[in-house]
Amino acid sequence: MKAFTKRIILLALIAYSISSIAQKNKPNIVVIYTDDHRFSGVHALGGMAVQTPNIDSLIANGVSFSNGYLMGSFSGATCVPSRAMLMTGRNVFELQGQGNTIPSEHKTMGEIFKENGYHSQIVGKWHQDNASLHRSFNDGEKIMGLGVYLTDHFRMPLWDWDKKGKFAKEDAYLLTYNEEGKTVKRPLNKNDKRGPTGTEEDGPHTSEIFAEDASKFIKKYKKKKPFFMYLAFHAPHDPRQAPQEYRDLYPPEKIELPPSYLAQHPFDNGHMVLRDEELAAWPRTPKIAQQQLADYYAIITHLDAQIGKVIAALKESGAYENTLIVFAGDSGLAVGNHGLMGKQNIYDEDGVHIPLIFSGNLITDKGSKRDALVYNFDILPTLCEFTNTLKPASVTGKSLLPVINKETKSVRDYTFHAYKQFQRAYRKGNYKLIEYVRAKDFHKKNGESIRGSRVTQLFNITKDPWEVYDLSFFPEYAETVKVMRKEMKEKAQELGDKKANIEGEKYGFWEFY
Repeated sequence: MKAFTKRIILLALIAYSISSIAQKNKPNIVVIYTDDHRFSGVHALGGMAVQTPNIDSLIANGVSFSNGYLMGSFSGATCVPSRAMLMTGRNVFELQGQGNTIPSEHKTMGEIFKENGYHSQIVGKWHQDNASLHRSFNDGEKIMGLGVYLTDHFRMPLWDWDKKGKFAKEDAYLLTYNEEGKTVKRPLNKNDKRGPTGTEEDGPHTSEIFAEDASKFIKKYKKKKPFFMYLAFHAPHDPRQAPQEYRDLYPPEKIELPPSYLAQHPFDNGHMVLRDEELAAWPRTPKIAQQQLADYYAIITHLDAQIGKVIAALKESGAYENTLIVFAGDSGLAVGNHGLMGKQNIYDEDGVHIPLIFSGNLITDKGSKRDALVYNFDILPTLCEFTNTLKPASVTGKSLLPVINKETKSVRDYTFHAYKQFQRAYRKGNYKLIEYVRAKDFHKKNGESIRGSRVTQLFNITKDPWEVYDLSFFPEYAETVKVMRKEMKEKAQELGDKKANIEGEKYGFWEFY
C-alpha cells in the first residue's frame, strides 16, 4: 500500500512539474486597446502627418493587418459592442444586446486566461457590466467607465479594483495635483461639472494614468504565473485634449485634409444628429476640420508617448522577451471625412477600419504586413491558439495565427458591416457596397406608408481607400451592384441580421430594404 501511495505521489509530482514548465514557458500577453483610433491614425499604417514613433516601432517588430475591421454597432456608442466583441470573440449579431452586459455563458478574454494559469489584470476603460468585469480579472489598477463620466481626460472619475466587484458610484474619485505638485486622490463633489474644462495644470491625463499603472505592474510582477494584461486607453476619444507641448506639434493651419474631407455629408445617412456630430458646427469648413484633425493628432501623439513607456517597462523588466503585444483600435473616426465628425457610420476610416498589430520578441516575421480581411473579434481565438489555450465554444471568431505564420493568406473572403437600422455594407474583392435606409420617420399618412429614403454607394476600395468616388450610378457597374446586393442579403441571412427589432430599434433595416 505504501509503495502504491509513493507511486501516486511521484506521478503527481511529475505531472505538477510538467504543468509548471508548460505554464512557465507560456508567453505573457498585453492587449492594448485604444478608443476611436482609426487605421490612418497610425503614421506607419496610413502615412498621414500624425507622429506615432512607438506604435510604428510595434509595427516594425511585428505583423500588422492592413484590413482590420469593426463589424459594426447597433448603438451610437460603438465602443460598447466593439469591446464586447473583443472580450468574447463573438460578432455583433451574437452579442447579448449591445454588449453592455456580457452573460456568464460568454467567456471573456480575461476569464479564459485567468482559468488557464494566467494572472489576469485590467488597467483603464471598462464598458460592460460589473459582474463580467469582476469575473474576468484577478486584479486591476485604476479603472474608468463604470457610470460617472465628466467628459474630461484631465478630470476622469476612476475606481480602484474592488475584490468584491461592487465598484459603487460613491467610490469614484479624481486624481489632482496638490500644492506641492504631487498627485492625490479626492472624492467627486457637486461642483465637479461636466467638461471639458481640465488642463495639465489640474491633474494627470488618462493616458498618463493608465500607462503609469501598467508600467508599475509590469516592473513589480514577480509571480511564476504568466500575466495577461488588458490595457484599455480612453484616448484618442473626445474631448481631444492633450498637454500643450503636443498641441504645439500640430498648428491647425498647416494640417493637410484627407481626400474624403467634405463640408457636409451629401445625404441623410439616418443618424446625422447625435453627440459626436455636435462636436463641430455645420458646415465643416476647412478651418473647422483642420482644428479637429490637429487636436486628434495631438492626443494620438501624446497617447503614443505613453504606450512607449509601457513598452520600455516590458524591456526593463525582462518580460519583453516572452510577451506577445497586441495593439488595436476599437473603431474608426471621421474627424471631417465625408462631412462627419463621429464613428456612427460604416465608411472605412470614418467608422470601421482599425489598426491591428501583433508584436514583440515572439513574432519572427518582423515588419511584415498582411492583407487578410479580419475583425477585432478574431483577436481572442488568435491568442488562444498562440498560447495553446483551449478555445471555449462561445468563441466564434477565427484564429489569425495561420495568416501570421503564412500558412494561409486569408480566413474569410468578405466583410459585412452594420450600423443600427440605417446602414449595411458588404466588402468583397476590390469593391465595397454601402446601402442606406432612412426609415426612422416611417408613419402612415392618408393610408400610405412613408418609408423615408434609400441610397446606394459603390466604391473600388482598392483604388479609392478614402471612399471618394461613388460608382453605383454608372451603367458599367450595374451588374456589380446587382451581384453584391444579392450576396449581401445572403450574408445577412447567414449572420442573423434579419430581425426587425434588434435591441429596441423601432424599425429594422431589412424590413424596408
